[in-house]
Amino acid sequence: MNLLLAEVAQATQRLADAGVPSPRFDAEELAAYVHGVKRGELHLVKDGDFDARYWEAVARREAREPLQHITGRAFFRYLELQVGPGVFVPRPETESVVGWAIDAVRAMDVVEPLIVDLCTGSGAIALAMAQEVPRSRVHAVELSDDALHWARKNAEGSRISLHQGNALTALPELDGQVDLVISNPPYIPLTEWEYVAPEARDHDPEMALFSGEDGLDTIRGIERTAHRLLRPGGLVVIEHADTQGGQVPWIFAEESGWTDAADHPDLNNRPRFATARKATP
Repeated sequence: MNLLLAEVAQATQRLADAGVPSPRFDAEELAAYVHGVKRGELHLVKDGDFDARYWEAVARREAREPLQHITGRAFFRYLELQVGPGVFVPRPETESVVGWAIDAVRAMDVVEPLIVDLCTGSGAIALAMAQEVPRSRVHAVELSDDALHWARKNAEGSRISLHQGNALTALPELDGQVDLVISNPPYIPLTEWEYVAPEARDHDPEMALFSGEDGLDTIRGIERTAHRLLRPGGLVVIEHADTQGGQVPWIFAEESGWTDAADHPDLNNRPRFATARKATP
């Protein structure tokens, strides 16, 4: 075992003691970042090339600073995104939400599907949709100046159109034309603040996390926005907490002009997102 791998083993124990959920992965990812190699190449780093800044990075993670803030990057589907303070760090569970949406758009008989991502944050969802549905036209909406800063960095050279605005009043010029609306909105109840992981509670922007007493205020607003934006037969896809399974589909009620409202599980078989179709007159 070389010196770096020995240090990674110690770092893993420190991170585990600090309550970090994935201590081995994070210890290796920090080592790879500091030494400029891939995780699978750590054994190739010579003892003389060990960089003591590794322990500075470990100490930051030990204090529950998000791994992605330390490395400045987050991986989402086939993307590597720039992230940092002021923007919500994309989560792996959102990848299954996007996967469903991509499959749904590909199944549409539409040559250049029109897609809107509300509450885009880092731009992760919009960029994944644009990349994996090559002929799509993707618009992404974000209210926060800080988040938009990161979204612009990530969107540079891409085909997506970024808009600063409120998800509840956005893009009136697209009313009735959109094929799919997708969103990972804030959905944590204000009453759950103390139970949120330190990485999110202390570092993600509050406006990306919390939404009213039951966590569903923004989703209720997005229901109205989606109905306004979508063409008849268009789809909405919206992420929610696993504890809100069964509640969100009721927001997309038949009397409000929706059909086929349903919940869908994530890779851990927990209810993670709801979908609905705008009714055809």
